[in-house]
Amino acid sequence: MARRRVVALTGAGVSAESGVPTFRGPGGLWRGYRPEDLASPEAFARDPVRVWEWYAWRRECIARATPNPAHRTLAAMEEALPDFLLITQNVDGLHTQAGSRRVIELHGNLWRMRCVREGRVWEDRRVPLPELPPRCSVCGALARPDVVWFGEPLPEAAWMQAFRVAAEAEIFLIIGTSGLVEPAASLPRWARAHGARLIEFNVEDTVLTPLADEVWRGPVGETLPRWWAQFSMAS
Repeated sequence: MARRRVVALTGAGVSAESGVPTFRGPGGLWRGYRPEDLASPEAFARDPVRVWEWYAWRRECIARATPNPAHRTLAAMEEALPDFLLITQNVDGLHTQAGSRRVIELHGNLWRMRCVREGRVWEDRRVPLPELPPRCSVCGALARPDVVWFGEPLPEAAWMQAFRVAAEAEIFLIIGTSGLVEPAASLPRWARAHGARLIEFNVEDTVLTPLADEVWRGPVGETLPRWWAQFSMAS
């Protein structure tokens, strides 16, 4: 297979096909609260128990989910393409569960916790959690999910790496993302400005559709494997 620089950006649409509730939309509300009212430092300061009840519910939903054909196809791309890199907005860890290793998690990971006092980060996959809110086992301070909340910047190292590889991509895949969440939504535009071919996979048109050189409509668990089969045969 010819060496090609392929970069993929995934969003909630990929995880939705594994049964993970989307952040927005009909399945995105929890007890009458908008995610924007819960996923913020201010919400955590006001009521850490309520915020953790929401995240505990999300962890339970994700624990029942398994990677779908789109996740597995992306892992296969990594195996076949030395310069492949995956950028995800998802925090559910399903990409790594499917076998992907070169993954930039722009918004963090729901299975990691971070001490609010010292910043220590650790993985905790227990479902259900024995205590809400969880606490740091070292200093006893509150722990928070190691995810990016509204009003917080993306992790600098992850963002700079994503920004760099987007500029180097020959093919940039936009998979199951609405293109509404910044700054991640700027990555396809940045890639296109540097000469990448944009290919979009989604069940419906998005704000990024007019920029795409090629569009695949339908469930990404069906369209992405078909595209990859064609690409592999042609390369």
